[in-house]
Amino acid sequence: MAIEESVKYVSIIGSTGYVGAELVRGFAAHPVFRFRHLTSQTFAGKPYSDIYPEFRGIVDNICEDLPYSEVAKDSDLVITALPHGVSAKIVPELLKEGCKVIDHSGDFRYKDLTTYEKSYKLTHPNPELLETAVYGLPEFYREQLKTAKLVANPGCYPTCSLIALAPFLKAGLIEEDSIIIDATSGVSGAGRKADLAYAFCELDESFKPYGAVGHRHTTEISEQCSFLAGKKPGDIKVTFTPHLAPFKRGMLASVYAKPSAAFNDVSSEKINEIYKEFYKDETFVRVLSGKELPDVKAVACSNYIDVNGVFDPETGIIKLFTAQDNLGKGAALQAIQAANVMFGLDETAGLKNIVRGI
Repeated sequence: MAIEESVKYVSIIGSTGYVGAELVRGFAAHPVFRFRHLTSQTFAGKPYSDIYPEFRGIVDNICEDLPYSEVAKDSDLVITALPHGVSAKIVPELLKEGCKVIDHSGDFRYKDLTTYEKSYKLTHPNPELLETAVYGLPEFYREQLKTAKLVANPGCYPTCSLIALAPFLKAGLIEEDSIIIDATSGVSGAGRKADLAYAFCELDESFKPYGAVGHRHTTEISEQCSFLAGKKPGDIKVTFTPHLAPFKRGMLASVYAKPSAAFNDVSSEKINEIYKEFYKDETFVRVLSGKELPDVKAVACSNYIDVNGVFDPETGIIKLFTAQDNLGKGAALQAIQAANVMFGLDETAGLKNIVRGI
């Protein structure tokens, strides 16, 4: 699809956090979108390039602390990078002004209200929006995104897990009660905050699991897995364990499942064939060849996600692997991909590039 020539104005609420900064980086060279407001309570009145010096001469916009309705009034798109529970109250205010919204919190990712409130231990103030919000994974919900007013940007862990599992869930090729996900994130996934647990000396040479039981992304993954398999929310439940590794950005998922009776010709070669067929038209999902497995270094600073899988005949287990940048395809750059779809632009606009060379 040809890119429209008319300029679209985007505002970012919470622009100085890590997700906000990645959104700014992604939109800075976009052929259509231009910045209207970059908001920050902490750094209001300061040039954005003072906060992140790498933007000097590129994004020198002054950070603003404005009422949310004022941000929305002259914006075509508002992207929120705010905490869970806060977005649920603010997003309706933005929508009333007529702009489109992409939200990065978990507040609109669920269709089942009870699951959301149990997972986040919050009471949703605007549950009616759960029905109309579109889950922002373009590879699965592209048609819905084309007319969406509110998009719930997926969690980083769900993105890499669902991309791995989708072809097999849709075709009924794995036992739905056998899914185990071990996933590892870089430190930027914790956000930009002063916390002893994320200090350099605490994390350097460290590698550990966290949230081993009850991590909120577990229910998000489970609900979307249920939808991919054509079932009701919560019909499929996954075992999920996140890990924290001492690199800045990146995410690797190792997913295990048993083949179903329908997958009677299971093999590593067949798994690769299924991936290549399923994602053959997807620019940002790169299916690796042969025995090559994903590496976080290969996707750093990009919107690409690399995927491959193998079958272990000794144990009868399918092993699926994905690698993505947790701030890229796992968050901000995926939001730009969704924004392109929402505004009828080329889906790759501003994204089909490699930032890291070595």
